[in-house]
Amino acid sequence: MSPEDELSATAPAPASRKVAVLVAAVGGLHAFLFLLSYGLLSTGPGAHASDAELVAFYESGSQSRLVLVGLYVMPFAGIAFVWFCIALRVWMRAVSHVRAELVAGIQLVSGILYVALFFAGAAAISVTAVGTQFSDSPVDPGIARQFPQYGSALMLVFAMRMAAMFVFTSSRLGQMTGALPRWFAWLGLLVGLFLLFSASFSRKLVLVFPVWLLVLCALIVGRALRRARSSDGSVPA
Repeated sequence: MSPEDELSATAPAPASRKVAVLVAAVGGLHAFLFLLSYGLLSTGPGAHASDAELVAFYESGSQSRLVLVGLYVMPFAGIAFVWFCIALRVWMRAVSHVRAELVAGIQLVSGILYVALFFAGAAAISVTAVGTQFSDSPVDPGIARQFPQYGSALMLVFAMRMAAMFVFTSSRLGQMTGALPRWFAWLGLLVGLFLLFSASFSRKLVLVFPVWLLVLCALIVGRALRRARSSDGSVPA
């Protein structure tokens, strides 16, 4: 038995509740910071903007600065998700003795790749904003149009596919361990399939995973509160 298993097996109920609160806190923080950052990064002109509109946007320091704010916020969204991945793994081990190392391993790897891909996507989207802010180079409309599209592809195509794998594996682990209700496992299957096979480049696609994540966090906190009430009720007055 690994040290992590031993810790989980001997973890008292209050410790399990603390981990559940941590999972919900960092999961909710990731959802908020990710959506805030992506919203700021998406304030730039779209792919169909004219060359004049692109040049005007990036040469106006106040408008393009919002893109830079989004770039600097995104790393904190990634840090929160790394904490969430590990805390979720510890919580599932604490509430159940069922072990599914293959599924848990895929869950962890898909979470890491999700973070790496949306980091790369955020960097690509902000290339022109960074170039104009920190150098005197003129705005190239071609680069200003192509790099945000490249970044959006990294996020909406690749990062969302890794998010789909994270949804699949987390839902499966929750069902196998009994840590999550069965209906949520079926919901996770539908959400994962949508993220996996969606061919849309709509910015609204990034809402799906954070919303699922918030529901997961709410379920984890709800379970922790129910266990706390049942433990308190079992203690004689």
